Amino acid sequence: MNKKVIIAIIAVVAIIAVIVGAIMLLGKKDNKDDNGIKLETEQEMKDLIDKMYENLAGKLPSLQTYDVNKENKEEVSIYTGLKDTSNVEKVVVSEPMMNAQAYSLVMVKTTAGADVEAMKQEMIDNIDVRKWICVSAEKVYVTNYKDVIFLVMSDEEWAKPVYDEFKNLVGGKVGKELVRTEEI
Repeated sequence: MNKKVIIAIIAVVAIIAVIVGAIMLLGKKDNKDDNGIKLETEQEMKDLIDKMYENLAGKLPSLQTYDVNKENKEEVSIYTGLKDTSNVEKVVVSEPMMNAQAYSLVMVKTTAGADVEAMKQEMIDNIDVRKWICVSAEKVYVTNYKDVIFLVMSDEEWAKPVYDEFKNLVGGKVGKELVRTEEI
């Protein structure tokens, strides 16, 4: 074969390789998993909570969702029940605007290598279901989706649908599920 033909073949192969590589890079969906779920930032956790509430429209009180400063160990402990906050990377909380309603949703993104199962157990064991003084939660549900722990506590009427909606939105791919029932 002559040199021009060989150079042309090499150029075509190189162009095809560049196109295939670009398609593969662009084909990745912003680091989302196969469910389309990405929970790396506080905003992504808030977006999932908003989607849950949108799907449960009319079934819950007026709620506000906000970040908790992970450096404030006392505040993190109050919202999560965790005594040791060293494996906490991010915390997002959603609670009623009026605190006379027993409802709290908490999402905790753990650090790499954290013992998620131990943290979940600590949360369900230590969360204060009477933190509102005049009302208390009767049910606490805790599970995780990868490195994000999900806790919701309230009465059964609010807690169970929220918990089920979380599991639905993450495609049912949750870890061990923990439930605590309180005498009211």
